[in-house]
Amino acid sequence: MQPMDRTERFYRIETLIRHRRSNDGYISFAGLMAELEVSRATLKRDLEYLRSRLNAPIVYDRASNGYRFDLQSAGSDRAHQLPGIWFNESELHALLTMHQLIRGLDNDGVLARHLQPVLDKLHGMLGTTEVEANALHQRIRVASPARRPVPGKHFELVGTALSQRKRLALVYFARDRSEETTREISPQRLVYNRNTWYLDAWCHTGKALRRFSLDAIRQASLLERKARDIAIRTVEAELDGGYGIYGGGPIRHATLVFSARAARWVADELWHPAQQSRWLDDGSYELVVPYSSVIELGMDVMRHGSEVEVKGDADLRRHVADRTRAAAEMYA
Repeated sequence: MQPMDRTERFYRIETLIRHRRSNDGYISFAGLMAELEVSRATLKRDLEYLRSRLNAPIVYDRASNGYRFDLQSAGSDRAHQLPGIWFNESELHALLTMHQLIRGLDNDGVLARHLQPVLDKLHGMLGTTEVEANALHQRIRVASPARRPVPGKHFELVGTALSQRKRLALVYFARDRSEETTREISPQRLVYNRNTWYLDAWCHTGKALRRFSLDAIRQASLLERKARDIAIRTVEAELDGGYGIYGGGPIRHATLVFSARAARWVADELWHPAQQSRWLDDGSYELVVPYSSVIELGMDVMRHGSEVEVKGDADLRRHVADRTRAAAEMYA
């Protein structure tokens, strides 16, 4: 691990004093030097800067030969906070955990590579060694079955276009028609859903908002033309209204009734932000979900087999029945 810079040392000094490593509630000068791996002169300068320039209520107790926060002057040792540093130790640990989750969703290490400098600084603030950092990483596992990898060059290009508000030229493979198409798009939003990355964009070719699967991009190039900006509320309204990743289009509502057994799990699940639900007298559970395409909703309904019944919606009932019959014939 690289040596801590001054900002990291300031944070670490405050953390060590706040935790008071010694038995009598103080941490010694020697203890601070050992934890920070700095010289006596550097530590003296840091302590003086914290007191005089950043108003840290650090006091030295000669009898204990140690440092603590002055509760009387500060009100509480947690009342003081370094300017420009907004995270306490538990929040930093949460950020490190989130970094590991991102790494688990990352193809080719693109996101992790860009986040690594931030990760190094967080570890420096916490004072963790490389061994300790690796141990933390090993305690988090992100399983991503059926993930569709995205080439790193495409992911970075999409990220660049999105952040710089530039257009992209794509050669895109449309799976439903099994053909390649050429598009010019203005990126609006990245979406991660069911182990797959998607890009919401204004398609200048089709003159509409579209959702593109990043793994289906065959070629991509950054254009100098400025992207057309669409209000995020508009993007959400057009693409997120129905169930699942392909939720655009006219919205219908499916009424699903789950058995009392299945309800033990389903009652704690969020199928859609606008869902409605209620418990029925016999212990079963009714869930009303907005949707526009039967395909994705149908797959999730079929997961529950005979434990769920589709009420009233002829199209969804027919789709589930046809898929169930086809599956039964396949394995007969």
